[in-house]
Amino acid sequence: MQRQIFTEEHHAFRETVRTFLAKEVTPHYEQWEKDGIVSREAWRAAGRQGLLGLAVPQEYGGGGESDFRFSAVLAEEFTRAGAAGLAVGLHNDIIGPYLTTLGTEEQKRRWLPGFCSGELITAIAMTEPGAGSDLQGIRTSAEDAGDHWVLNGSKTFISNGILADLVVVVAKTTPEGGAHGLSLLVVERGMEGFERGRNLDKIGQKSQDTAELFFNDVRVPKENLLGELNGAFVHLMTHLAQERMGIAVAGIAGAEHLLEITSQYVKEREAFGRPLAKLQHIRFEIAEMATECAVTRAFLDRCIVDHSAGELDAVHASMAKWWATELQKRVADRCLQLHGGYGYMTEYRVAKAFTDGRIQTIYGGTTEIMKEIIGRSLLG
Repeated sequence: MQRQIFTEEHHAFRETVRTFLAKEVTPHYEQWEKDGIVSREAWRAAGRQGLLGLAVPQEYGGGGESDFRFSAVLAEEFTRAGAAGLAVGLHNDIIGPYLTTLGTEEQKRRWLPGFCSGELITAIAMTEPGAGSDLQGIRTSAEDAGDHWVLNGSKTFISNGILADLVVVVAKTTPEGGAHGLSLLVVERGMEGFERGRNLDKIGQKSQDTAELFFNDVRVPKENLLGELNGAFVHLMTHLAQERMGIAVAGIAGAEHLLEITSQYVKEREAFGRPLAKLQHIRFEIAEMATECAVTRAFLDRCIVDHSAGELDAVHASMAKWWATELQKRVADRCLQLHGGYGYMTEYRVAKAFTDGRIQTIYGGTTEIMKEIIGRSLLG
C-alpha cells in the first residue's frame, strides 16, 4: 500500500538522511562496532547536516520543525541502515523535549546551540541497578545545600553514557515524596564526583555506548534544576508517548526491512534443486509476515499523524510500542530461520538485526508495562 502521510518536503529530507548515512555512517560503522562507541565527529557531522535538534527553535540553532514526521523519517532510515549506535533519536526525540519545554531561557541559551551542533551529546539517567520501570524505587538522591544540590547515587544501562556531555538525572529531592518527590537535575561533563563506569558489553547495538554512571557528592548548581522541583514524575509521564512512538517507528521499519531482504534471499537461495521461494511453506511464512507488517504499518502511520498533530494519547502510544516491537522480534526470529545457517553469521544483516532489535521490547517501557497501561485505561 502506498503511504500517504509524507509530503515532498519529507521525501526530500529522507534523501538527505540517506546521503548522510552513506557518507558519514556506513563506511565507519564496522569499526565503531569493534570500538564499542561511535566517533564524536559523526555527531558533529549530523549537526552540520541539520539532523540534530529538528524541533528546537531556530533562535537556538535548531530546525524549528515540530512535525514528528521528520523524526519518523530519521528513525526509519537509521533503522534500515542498521545504525543504532548513533542514537540521534534518543538525543532529538527523548531528551530534546525536556530541554525545550522545561528549560529556562538561560538554560536554553546555554545548552541548545551545542545540542543542535553535535558538540553537546546528551543522555537521560533513570534506570538504577534496583529500579527500572518502577520510579518509586529510585534511590539516587539530591540534598539541598543552599546554592547547589549534593547528588549521590548510581545509574545503569544509560545510552550515550560514555559520550554524554549533559546527563538529565532523575533524583530523589524529597525522600518522603515517593514518585512525586523526584526532580530532574542536569549533570555536566567534568563536574567533580561524576564518574562513568563500564561501557557495558551488550548482545547487540555494540557501537551504542551504554554505561554505568556514578555520582559521589556531585555539586549540581541550583540553576541546573530542569523543570519544577519534585516535578519529575509529571515531566516524565508527559514525554513518554514520544519516546515510545520513536521506538515503535523503528520497530515497524526494522520488520519491513527484514522482510524485504529475506524475500530477496529466498528467491535466490536454492534447496532441493529449486529456489526456496517455490516452497509453499516459505511462501506462507512470507505472506504472514507481509500481512502483519502491512496492518501494523497502517496503525503506526495513523499514530504518527496523530502525534504530529498533538493528538496521540499515552494509551495508543503504548499500543504502538508494544505491537510494533513484538512484531519486530517475531519477524527477526522467523527471517533468521529462513536464512538457515547463514542467518546465524554476523556478516548477514539478519543476524545483526536479530541481536540489535532484541532490546526494543524492553527499553522505553517493557511490553508488560505497555499492556498494564492499556489494561488499566480500559478496566480502571
